[in-house]
Amino acid sequence: MAVINRIAGFADEMTAWRHHLHMHPELGFDCQNTAAFVAQKLREFGVDAVHEGIATSGLVGIIEGRGPGPTIGVRADMDALPIAEATGLPHASTVPGRMHACGHDGHTTMLLGAAKYLAETRNFSGRVALIFQPAEEEGGGGGVMVEEGIMERFDIAQVYGIHNLPGLPEGTFQTTPGAMLAAVDDFDIDIIGKGGHGAMPHEARDPITAAVAMVQAIQTIISRNKSAQEEAVISVTQIHAGTANNVIPESACLNGTVRSFDPAIQARIRSRMEQIVTGCAAAFGVEARLDYHVVYPATVNDAEKAGFAADVAAGLVGADRVIRDGARDMGAEDFSFMLAARPGAYVYLGAGDGAGLHHPAYDFNDAVAPLGASFFARLVEAAQPGD
Repeated sequence: MAVINRIAGFADEMTAWRHHLHMHPELGFDCQNTAAFVAQKLREFGVDAVHEGIATSGLVGIIEGRGPGPTIGVRADMDALPIAEATGLPHASTVPGRMHACGHDGHTTMLLGAAKYLAETRNFSGRVALIFQPAEEEGGGGGVMVEEGIMERFDIAQVYGIHNLPGLPEGTFQTTPGAMLAAVDDFDIDIIGKGGHGAMPHEARDPITAAVAMVQAIQTIISRNKSAQEEAVISVTQIHAGTANNVIPESACLNGTVRSFDPAIQARIRSRMEQIVTGCAAAFGVEARLDYHVVYPATVNDAEKAGFAADVAAGLVGADRVIRDGARDMGAEDFSFMLAARPGAYVYLGAGDGAGLHHPAYDFNDAVAPLGASFFARLVEAAQPGD
């Protein structure tokens, strides 16, 4: 791996930053201590301006290049997950029930490493906007930062993000032109029937039988209301009803998720779900309400920018270690809001073998952090060459 020499020289510092962040995880928008640590480091590096308090605890650091030019944005997420850590490592989480199980501590570290290098060398024109965002896992912090105007405020012309990926060979990069990750919607269905004795169901209106029928019918949306060549997933992930073996409950509720790439398919799924809930409620004599929540749009790479990012990665690790047309994934990512606002690309960095993302035994691979920082740095220098 062709890590930039200067970044390799402070790789141990990067590991220390990452372990500190890992030991002190924060959730959602409440990343105040993480943001304070990032802001302190950016000021130590000589970053020209640090703008704090965006989307509650997000921040943007600005580094001026050697001459006039546009602004390129590079982004890292900062939040952790409500998972009890099971690694047993010396730098394990010190906060019960919370851990960095997705590597956002590593992403933040990679962008800090790039910031340190870029603030020293400034071998680029224009400006770089270092975007540190909260609430990627839940809350859509990336979308909130866009809504609060970071693209216009800092005149960002293009934007890039990176995510570590266990299972992808260490030091391998992967991206794809066009849609890379799915749009995500959530739904909640509340069913109100009439409770009664389990031995006398004719005197009740059973919400459980209605719920079972709805689950079965909802699954036919995928098998009967879209082409087999169209990509979409519906998963009912929760069913809640009842308190005793001999009691027909008054109510039941269903919850789940929808994943898709095409807005037309997304709209069709929502419409069919509304029809199914209404129809099943009438058939079983119950009342039902569907709350359908559009959460994140699909993560769609600009084809040209994805190719550019792949070229930069190939310059670091060689063309044979860059996957330019990777498979699309039904996972979701709120970097999608930034890509909807500005052209850019999202890239995976292989973390090698180890526990998967969101697993209690996961830990970010510190060996790839200097490579990720080098990628960010070379991306800026190649996009906006200095005089």
